[in-house]
Amino acid sequence: MSDQAAAVAHEHPAGLAHQFEDLEQQTDASTFGMWVFLLTEIMFFGGLFAGYAVYRSAYPDAFSEGSRHLHVLLGGVNTAVLIFSSLTMALAVRAAQLGKNKAAANYMIATLALGTVFLVIKGFEYHHKYIEGHIPGPGFVFDGPNSGPVQMFFCFYFVMTGMHALHMVIGAGLLIYFIVQARQGRYTPTYYGPVEVMGLYWHFVDIVWIFLFPLLYLIGYHHGLTR
Repeated sequence: MSDQAAAVAHEHPAGLAHQFEDLEQQTDASTFGMWVFLLTEIMFFGGLFAGYAVYRSAYPDAFSEGSRHLHVLLGGVNTAVLIFSSLTMALAVRAAQLGKNKAAANYMIATLALGTVFLVIKGFEYHHKYIEGHIPGPGFVFDGPNSGPVQMFFCFYFVMTGMHALHMVIGAGLLIYFIVQARQGRYTPTYYGPVEVMGLYWHFVDIVWIFLFPLLYLIGYHHGLTR
């Protein structure tokens, strides 16, 4: 390598975008950008949670009745799956920080596999609700005096879990990209920011589910025990 080429390589390390002075500044900027994005996501899901709380307080019996028609075991399994996926994602970030690209790729593959398991289980749940006639709309079927409010519960259920599942699908697509990058040996102890930012996104999606699971699946059982 000529002296001029070496100087260029020194000035522009691998992975450094031209608008940044160094990799540290680039990592700080991307991390800050992700936190700003996650703040908007918190406001989005916060609105859904607030709407759920309002209707839940107005129709406690109906929402509890609707909750008891959800499959708690499948919801619990999915909760465990996402917790383990957060662990494998954290291990992937650590491996990328150490420049261990093969390990980072393998941990992200494990995260992707767990995310896929989550989506498959959620698909089975949606299919079961379809068979039972619990899809909100003209075909909604529910015997009892609280049919209207129960349908509202299922509206929240499908919107909230559906948006969460969409975020999971987006995260899975991003993971595939980062896995390819890791297998190409892109990450080093000085350039690992993209994997770290991906980890923030994945952990956020997992945390959202941690709130969704008790609010949607367990509230009916709690209400039944306290009556």
